[in-house]
Amino acid sequence: MVEQTFGEPAAAGKPTKLSVVIPVYNEAATFQELVRRVVVAPLLPGIVREIVCVNDCSTDGTAVKIDELPTLFPGEDFKIVHKPVNQGKGAALRDGFKLATGDLVIVQDADLEYDPADYVKLILPIVEGKADVVFGSRFVSGAPHRVLYFWHMLANRFLTFLSNTFTNLNLTDMEVCYKVFRKQVLDQITLKCDRFGFEPEVTAKVAKIRPRLRIFEVGVAYYGRSYDEGKKITWKDAVKAVLTILRFAVSD
Repeated sequence: MVEQTFGEPAAAGKPTKLSVVIPVYNEAATFQELVRRVVVAPLLPGIVREIVCVNDCSTDGTAVKIDELPTLFPGEDFKIVHKPVNQGKGAALRDGFKLATGDLVIVQDADLEYDPADYVKLILPIVEGKADVVFGSRFVSGAPHRVLYFWHMLANRFLTFLSNTFTNLNLTDMEVCYKVFRKQVLDQITLKCDRFGFEPEVTAKVAKIRPRLRIFEVGVAYYGRSYDEGKKITWKDAVKAVLTILRFAVSD
C-alpha cells in the first residue's frame, strides 16, 4: 500500500468541497425530505457542497424522486446515477466515491435515521487539520437517540468489539452510517464488499494505512426506525459482518 502523509490544514480562506454520497434503495417515502435536510444543513465558512445520489435499482418510485431534485433544489450541485442492477450499499458507495470531487467525503443514508445538522461537528476535526477520518457514534452522544431494539444494540457493540480486536482501534460504533474521509484516504483504498459489509471493510482498511491515520469519533443523534417503518438490516447481515471482519483481518 502506498504511504502518504495526511493532515495538512486547508490553506486559509481556500474553499473546501464536501461530497455527500447517498446510496439509495427503495426510499421514495423519505428521500426528498432527507435531501432537503442535507441542503439546509449548516456548513463551516468557506465550504461548498455537492450531493452524489446513487440509485441502487429501486423499484418503488425512488428514481422519479431523485430525478426531481434539480428542479426542487435549484442551484445545488447534484450528481445522479441510476444503476441498472441492484448490487447493495457497498457497490453503490463505490460508484458514488468515484464521482465525488470534494476534498471531504461523507456517507449519508437515504432514510431519516441520521441528522445532517451534525455535519459541522463531523467535518470540523478534518477541516482543522487534526483528523483524516471521522466516525460518528450513536453511543457517546448527548444528542437524541431513539430507543429501539436491545438485540440490535448488543449486535452493534459485539461487531464493534470484534472489529476493534483486529484493527487495534477503540471505536464505540463501527457500524454507524456517518463516516467522513479526506478524499485522498478513499483514493488509497480498494473496496470490494457490495452490501452492508462496507462498514467493517472500510474500517479495517483505514486502520491498515501507514503512516497510521488520525481517526476521530464524534457523537451524533440517531432517529432509528422500526421494521414497520422500513428498516432493512437483519440478523443475517450481522452474521455477514462477522465474516467480513474476519476476512479483512487477514487480507486486503
